[in-house]
Amino acid sequence: MVRRPLPARMQYGFVLDQRRCIGCHACTVACKSENEVPLGDFRTWVKYTEVGSFPSVRRHFAVLRCNQCTEAPCVTICPVEALHKRPDGIVDLSKDICIGCKACMQACPYDALHLNEDTGGAEKCHFCAHRVEQGLKPACEVVCPETAIISGDLHDPQSPVSRILREVPGATVRRPEQGTGPNVLYLGAHPASLEPGTAREEDMYLWSDRRLPKPPLPAADAARLVRGDARVALDVDHKVHWGWKVAAYLVTKGIAAGAALWAPFVAFMPSASPFGRDYAPELLALLFLTVTNVLLVADLKRPKLFLTIVLRPNTRSWLVKGAWVLMAFGGLTTAILGARFMGWHGLADGLRWTNLVGSSMAAAYTAFLFAQCEGRDLWQHTRVLLPHLLIQALCVGGAALLPFVPDQKLAITVVVLALLHHGLGLLERFGHHETHNAKMAAALLPGVPAWPGTRLSAFHAGMATTTLGALLGMLLIAAGTTNPAALALCAVLGWVGLFLYERAYVRAGQLPPLS
Repeated sequence: MVRRPLPARMQYGFVLDQRRCIGCHACTVACKSENEVPLGDFRTWVKYTEVGSFPSVRRHFAVLRCNQCTEAPCVTICPVEALHKRPDGIVDLSKDICIGCKACMQACPYDALHLNEDTGGAEKCHFCAHRVEQGLKPACEVVCPETAIISGDLHDPQSPVSRILREVPGATVRRPEQGTGPNVLYLGAHPASLEPGTAREEDMYLWSDRRLPKPPLPAADAARLVRGDARVALDVDHKVHWGWKVAAYLVTKGIAAGAALWAPFVAFMPSASPFGRDYAPELLALLFLTVTNVLLVADLKRPKLFLTIVLRPNTRSWLVKGAWVLMAFGGLTTAILGARFMGWHGLADGLRWTNLVGSSMAAAYTAFLFAQCEGRDLWQHTRVLLPHLLIQALCVGGAALLPFVPDQKLAITVVVLALLHHGLGLLERFGHHETHNAKMAAALLPGVPAWPGTRLSAFHAGMATTTLGALLGMLLIAAGTTNPAALALCAVLGWVGLFLYERAYVRAGQLPPLS
């Protein structure tokens, strides 16, 4: 029997003919009206880029929107499968399922998702799926006065999009280096319009002030990374969605994991008190693990739905895998404490060695989560970030144990770890970065303020403070001063420093424009 080949899977997409576009914003208005997009948010918008020098200046338009990616990173990272790829290729979003974690906004390289502040859920262009299912065209295509928007099945050679792509060669896509397989193709678009961050950013847009300030790129880096003959005259500002809670989570998770990582070795430190040897590592781990979980839930825009990460998980997402890691780490740490309370010290000591795996994963899994954030290239420097997270955890976890285990060798090791953290932080700033987005984010690291309204760099002050706290702790122990309160203050100083560093790292990664 001869088997017929199955038909190729559909893939709806757009061809945006920027040779015809007049920048009238009819598509933007139609989209907002059709889909009830809130004021200030956009599912599709028109970017104006002016190229050249007076009097030879030309304004170029680019219609920007979701790219209905073949390998959509937002679908991969969504922990509850609110985002999904339909059989027709449309990337759709079930708004009622979304928990408001904002991870999809970090994963999208095209700035195509926004947060509806009224509902707490993410929203995006869904190709007007409700219209397509009725045999109608997307609203933006219907209203375009120049037929600059053409939709159709890219896998059907007879569709309008396939025909125009055959007739007009040279179609381009946005950010092809991300490997997402975008299905929005541009004809006649200027590269400065499609390559975010390459055109000069101004303090004002064409008709109004910017809603958000432009990224504070240093002049030397701007000369290296930004074209001098192009400027953005109009665009849509997008918010920094992950803030202090994510920075604090990285610190508290590091303390929890680091304390557990040191636990098997505390027995070999003669200066450890019985409490410090038997109970302090696990109690510190559980305390800061609890704080970590509180921060993670509090950062959700729909915190009441947080259990859906467990009840309907997307097993490809490192948000889900990270939740499993934290649960396993917390469960094993609790078992160690339980065995200790029951007097089964041999079992507790053995489980501590087993918990090295759980605590290492708890410290490091964020590197894999950040690697799924395709829109934030700085965070994808995994070969640096992975060891950096382990070093941070050992540093702040070791500092947390010093008040209970005032061991000189431990104090010296904490200083060495703080210096390694300092060195890896400088490597993030000055090391090799492959993409324009990552280079720009690295250049922005020192410009993030320690707190609003100050010129103090969170990046430099953070690393210096962590190193200072470690040095003070070592000097106190070397001088024979083992006052727990003084050593605890040194530990807190180190934690504050790490928080400032993480604030710079998390924020700088989100500052380069994606549109």
